[in-house]
Amino acid sequence: MGRLSGAGLPHRLGRQRARLQASGGSDGWARRSKDWLNTARWQQLRLKVLLRDRYVCQQTGVLLIGKNHAPDSPVVDHKVPHRGDPDLFWDEGNLQSVSKAWHDSVKQSVEKRGEVWRKSDAKSRG
Repeated sequence: MGRLSGAGLPHRLGRQRARLQASGGSDGWARRSKDWLNTARWQQLRLKVLLRDRYVCQQTGVLLIGKNHAPDSPVVDHKVPHRGDPDLFWDEGNLQSVSKAWHDSVKQSVEKRGEVWRKSDAKSRG
C-alpha cells in the first residue's frame, strides 16, 4: 500500500483558531463573573444572603425549599446587574434571595430590555 502525502488535501479541521483570547473582550466580564461563581467566597456569601433572607423570595414571598431546578429553588440575584464590576458583584447589599421561577421569568425579561428591576415596578403593573 502506498503512503499518502498531505499535498492537495485540506486540513480536516480547517484553519485552527487561537483557543485563548486576550482579556477585555466583549465577553470578558461574563467569563470573569462565571469564574467568581465557582469560588468558596461566593458560596459563603450566597449562604449568608439566603440565611439573612430566611430562604424567602424577596419578590414573591415564596418559601425557597426546592432542589436543583425546581421553580421554588433558591437563587441569589444581583439587584443591580454587576456587568463584571467586582464591587457590585461582591456587595452583599446588592444581593437578594429569589425563586428560580421569578429570576428566570420576570428578572430576565427586565434585564433583556436593558432595565433594572425595582420592587415598586410590581405595584405599578398590578
